[in-house]
Amino acid sequence: MSSHTRSTPRKRRSLLVPAVIVVALAAGAGWWWYGKRAASDEGTFRTTRIEAGDIRVAISATGTLSAISTVTVGSQISGQVTEVLVDFNSPVKKGDVLARIDPSTYQAQIAQGDAAIASANASLRQAEATLRNAQADFTRKNELGAQQLVSRSDVDAARASLEQAQAQVNVARAQIRQQTANTQTTRLNLERTVIRSPVDGVVLTRKIEPGQTVAASLQAPELFTIAEDLAKMKIELGVDESDIGQVKAGQGVSFTVDAFPNRQFRGVVEQVRLSATTSNNVVTYPVVVTVDNSDGILLPGLTVSAEIEVSKREGVLKVANAALRYKPSEAIQAALGEPAGSGGSNGNARRGMSEDLPKIAAGLNLQPAQQQAFDAALDAMKAAQAERQAASANTGAAAGGPPMMRMGSTPDPAMIAQMRTRMRERFRSQFAEFRATLDDGQRAQWDSQVDGLINANRAPLYLLVNGQPKRVMARIGASDGSNTEISGDFKADDEVITGERSASSAAK
Repeated sequence: MSSHTRSTPRKRRSLLVPAVIVVALAAGAGWWWYGKRAASDEGTFRTTRIEAGDIRVAISATGTLSAISTVTVGSQISGQVTEVLVDFNSPVKKGDVLARIDPSTYQAQIAQGDAAIASANASLRQAEATLRNAQADFTRKNELGAQQLVSRSDVDAARASLEQAQAQVNVARAQIRQQTANTQTTRLNLERTVIRSPVDGVVLTRKIEPGQTVAASLQAPELFTIAEDLAKMKIELGVDESDIGQVKAGQGVSFTVDAFPNRQFRGVVEQVRLSATTSNNVVTYPVVVTVDNSDGILLPGLTVSAEIEVSKREGVLKVANAALRYKPSEAIQAALGEPAGSGGSNGNARRGMSEDLPKIAAGLNLQPAQQQAFDAALDAMKAAQAERQAASANTGAAAGGPPMMRMGSTPDPAMIAQMRTRMRERFRSQFAEFRATLDDGQRAQWDSQVDGLINANRAPLYLLVNGQPKRVMARIGASDGSNTEISGDFKADDEVITGERSASSAAK
């Protein structure tokens, strides 16, 4: 008996050890299976996070640097160049002598003109003497004729001689004026033999050499090109017609040049010109950008690669464009209660607008009666939307929701315009009674913000909440090509689905 009693505890211990091992193995297997399942669930989707930051939208274009004002200096006269006093890159001031043309021809013409003027003066003095004699003769004969001592014909002949003498004086004086004018023209041409700078600037080109003959018979030959004040320069960019609508005067421009690849320069849009250019069926518009070149490092003629900053949104929510391109599989759509292939576009876009309208109304400081009218209109709109959504689900037709945008798609502009027109008419009808209760200021604010809602692009986002997708509508704002500004019922750091993994990759 005693020996049997002592062996019982040993037997119990021998049975307890395997049981503990089995329990531990079962717990470990359960933990491994749960962890694998959780990992598999978490690996079903590819995700990114909503971030708070800045969105900078820029348009790329190329162009050429040039001086703001470039003056071509020519010659108004013909002749042989005797001196060239400036060269390429020479700084010049207004009035400085650039070159000289042989003046001897014009000097000789001036001497000839002076002699002609002297001859005309002598002829004038002779004509004046003849006039004085004719005047005295007419006076005498006129007195004698009054006394009938000379015939009337003698008086008439004396009068004719007087008039002829007066005419000769007038001719002589006219000849003097003509010769003086001719000589003055020659003196001007003599002054033009000295080529002077019309502006302060720098000589960019010189096209003449001493001894060369210039001919100005049909048009002024170009002798020099002078750039005014290279401390201020301009760029003429060619902007594509699809982008020109976003470009406005005053926008900032950053650009680089191949001569200084590690340095970035800044400029400002000064003018958007209307003179379009078509090349190979591509339409571009010239955009003039002014540049500060106080250090003189930039040179005329450099090729520029520029970015025009058309907008910059600071401190906004943004998400990778892949999240806006994501379209859930049919299984996910079924789980979310969406019709297959719909992407949740129409109904959810309308719900997004329904959520935005109370926010607009809250900013109007409504009176109780106005709030009551708004609530009634909003409820009526939601009921009408539910009916249209039900009809759409039964017939498979679109319910005429707000315009949608999915990244990478190319919606029909005409269709979007028609949809927005229908929405404006529907809003005007549904909220007519509420709008009638508003004062002028409230009405203007309501109309402006509602119109902004209608014109806004919207797209569905799929948040990952507790491992499950949740669809929310996002209003789409500016995009820089990689990220897009969004607003809606979400916040920074929310996880957003960008894609789904295949079953095999999820299992791995």
